[in-house]
Amino acid sequence: MCVQYLTTVNVDWVKTHFDLELPISMAHDVFPSYPGPIILKSHNTDRTAIGLARFGLLPSWAKEETFGRKTYNARVETVAEKPSYKFAWTKRHYALALADAFYEPCYGSGKAVRTTIKQANHEPMAIASIWDTWTEPETGELIVSFSMLTIDASDHPVMQRMHKVEDEKRTVVPLRPELFKAWLNATPEEAQALLQIDSIPELTLA
Repeated sequence: MCVQYLTTVNVDWVKTHFDLELPISMAHDVFPSYPGPIILKSHNTDRTAIGLARFGLLPSWAKEETFGRKTYNARVETVAEKPSYKFAWTKRHYALALADAFYEPCYGSGKAVRTTIKQANHEPMAIASIWDTWTEPETGELIVSFSMLTIDASDHPVMQRMHKVEDEKRTVVPLRPELFKAWLNATPEEAQALLQIDSIPELTLA
């Protein structure tokens, strides 16, 4: 599970991989309800775009924005069924959340130690996510928000070391660069197939 991550500031990497300009954000250490840059694709216009979105998905029917504080991660096993995520998943609202690192608690010492996880090659990560839009009732402001997808991590050499021994092992899914386009263009069936341990590049503890 991921409740905190560090957004990327590597404008050159974003330009090289997506031919897009990284938006300026004042929040680099991101928690639920904070803004972070995501990349998404419109299947109506076939246009790929980048922008800041709120971490913690707000479905259109949510009554208040605090709803997103509990929807920052979506389990791949139930994402197509859960009311909070079903619309975004079935409508192919697939996104990539751009990060330099994310954080998890490691209990190797017997106590929770906040641990930084990065790509082994030190490049930014693009984490498989879903997005949706929500209208603020009082102002009419349209807010884009997102959740990171999580998968079972019991077989991942790094991520299986996170969390308590008795806890379920989960991880977000940073995708290998060759899968970026496939994710943004995926059908639900194709998206499910991409959310696998072997889709994740080599990770390391910083």
